[in-house]
Amino acid sequence: MTKPIEAAARHTISVIVDNEAGVLARVIGLFSGRGYNIESLTVASVDSEDRTSRITIVTVGTLMVVEQIKAQLERLVPVHVVSDLTLDGQFVERELALVKVAGIDDHRVEALRISDAFRAQVVDSTNSSFIFELTGKPSKISAFIALMRELGLVEVARTGVAALARGKAGLER
Repeated sequence: MTKPIEAAARHTISVIVDNEAGVLARVIGLFSGRGYNIESLTVASVDSEDRTSRITIVTVGTLMVVEQIKAQLERLVPVHVVSDLTLDGQFVERELALVKVAGIDDHRVEALRISDAFRAQVVDSTNSSFIFELTGKPSKISAFIALMRELGLVEVARTGVAALARGKAGLER
């Protein structure tokens, strides 16, 4: 009897690392050297006293591949904690996007109507374009962008996913 093929799934991995030169390059090198894809990557200092940063990586892979990624990340010297938020329980993830839309007349009105429904803010406006700021789940941002394509989408800048586990506990060191 053949074994069923495990489906690839989206995983959000949170990593606490030393905030020092070269750490991000080592983490990215681990992914690229093994052919793993990164859908989203966010990095920021989280504790200036401890000199640590949080790297949030969104990737797609089978459970076996994600377990390999986690094990290899844990072996890197400047890594303190690795957590697959997708498997560890409920978590909150958000992303910020700036979306530029050019249009006139009815397209401008429709863009404003849709932005209101998505709770996007107009952060810049000219006679022929808007820049909207939007925060939310990545799927919400993707849906907004898809609707704006028909109305004159010019360009998009997305921050990448920031995520935290729900509840009172943080990532243990």
